[in-house]
Amino acid sequence: VQDSGTGYGINQAGFVIHSAIHRARQDVACVIHTHTPAGMAVSAMDCGLLPLTQNSMFFSSVGSHAYEGPAVDLDEQKRLGGGLGGRVAMLLKNHGLLAVGATIPEAFITMYWLERACQAQVFALTTKTSLPAPETIRLTNERYKPGQRRKIGELEWAGLLRLLERRYPGFRD
Repeated sequence: VQDSGTGYGINQAGFVIHSAIHRARQDVACVIHTHTPAGMAVSAMDCGLLPLTQNSMFFSSVGSHAYEGPAVDLDEQKRLGGGLGGRVAMLLKNHGLLAVGATIPEAFITMYWLERACQAQVFALTTKTSLPAPETIRLTNERYKPGQRRKIGELEWAGLLRLLERRYPGFRD
């Protein structure tokens, strides 16, 4: 991978992770990867993401990729793509979170929901917790599927752009 001419060089791990997903999933236009405290905490839990809250029930399944050290080897790309599969989110074990979307708003809102679910899980696991009934979890996930409600990110993204325009006029320039 060559330097883009900015003088900053290339983030090899970023290239390995993001390009792996774009290669594996032609339907994905945006990949977001984070290292937040809650995301890293849940990525280190053997249980993974639990269906404790409405936000977490959005995800019928979250992919998983075992930690192999800093992702600088191109060899890891096949395993990264396989860990995500056809899902919209993945836990990079002992590392962080990854979310994808066909659009930037879809990926952003998916990551937001995943992060909020992780935050709630970290808080919930500090005390006695309970899971909803399996049928409630299945029904909640079903109601989030395409065609059951508006497109993911459609409403939220427009609101976030209006907020940016108010706070930072000319940000698009």
